[in-house]
Amino acid sequence: MTLRNRVETTLWNRHSNPKSGWSRVPTGAVLVYALYRRNWRLLFATLVWTVVNPILFSPPDSDDAWMTRAVLAERWWIREESRPTVGLDYPNVCNAAGALGFCYALYAASRRRPIGAVVGTVASVSLKLWWLRVLVRRYDAARAESA
Repeated sequence: MTLRNRVETTLWNRHSNPKSGWSRVPTGAVLVYALYRRNWRLLFATLVWTVVNPILFSPPDSDDAWMTRAVLAERWWIREESRPTVGLDYPNVCNAAGALGFCYALYAASRRRPIGAVVGTVASVSLKLWWLRVLVRRYDAARAESA
């Protein structure tokens, strides 16, 4: 196993701790809020949090937690299924639309349009969680089929 693969595996394993996954969910909203308020310290701290979050938590003891399976499903989707995370096919269209929603939320926050910032943020998080929900179902089904 190459150094790159070992580092990648370690990061994914640590990020699969449900504390890591769930604590990242509000990160987009905090970024939008920081931009809206022009709070550059909060914006910087949130970006640092995004980078260090996957290494802060130890790997989970089991994969019973939904968020653990969501992270493992995302890795499975990318590596074993060789699928992208955004696209026009289902379920990737959910992730793509969520990314567009987040871009709109950032734009609205930069223009100080609170309703647009909130709507874009809620759409982004909702679509990301929907995408993960679909991946977890497929991941669980693939694991049950191979067992």
